[in-house]
Amino acid sequence: MSESIKPYKDGEGGKKDQVTQMFDNISGNYDILNRVITFGMDVGWRKNVFKIIKSQKHDEILDIATGTGDMAIMYGQSDAKRIVGLDISSGMLEVAKEKIKDTDLDSRISFQIGDAEDLKFNADTFDVASVTYGIRNFEDLEKGLSEILRVLKPNGSLVILETSVPKSWFLRQGYAIHTKVFLPLIGKLFSKDKRAYSYLSESANTFPYGEKLKVILEKVGYKDVEVLPQAKGLSTIYVGKKS
Repeated sequence: MSESIKPYKDGEGGKKDQVTQMFDNISGNYDILNRVITFGMDVGWRKNVFKIIKSQKHDEILDIATGTGDMAIMYGQSDAKRIVGLDISSGMLEVAKEKIKDTDLDSRISFQIGDAEDLKFNADTFDVASVTYGIRNFEDLEKGLSEILRVLKPNGSLVILETSVPKSWFLRQGYAIHTKVFLPLIGKLFSKDKRAYSYLSESANTFPYGEKLKVILEKVGYKDVEVLPQAKGLSTIYVGKKS
């Protein structure tokens, strides 16, 4: 993905630094706004990711760009022995940690600051890795995907959930209005960081999806890559394996 698309076009620092700042800024109301801008549909798509992961060997799970921890906490409903939620935003992780405070989940789930493009884990560590609505924020997409591949065990899987553009002409028009008008408007009305939701809209519209992302995954080294459109392509789940 091009590094030219950053949250703050006139701001200092690279994309990674700006993304970190952005998510720190919006962490407090991120969950509720996420439900609003997807009309709650993302909950069902996340559950589909969980079903895929639960159906595979998943003793150790790495959730990258975990944000406020929704997916990591959902994985707590499985019999996974260890779940690591990783994110570059300390603000988002503080929200995630509060969610599992005083629960029995903190014996299996840990939240850590970390960079997907420089993972501090040994090779062949995790059975499954997931990235939910975070992969388009990578500064170097192929480097991040390669790092995830490195830390997966042989036959381990990467499961990605990300926005995509529907094939239907009618849905494309609705999608364009939603991402270019509705999403930035919601950000301006309810977020203290008005630029953040414009960035999320722009990055969603320019990120490679469908067969293009499949080609990138295969180029990096993933095998048996599946592309699973959700809701006619409003979002897409990708599953790739380490040989």
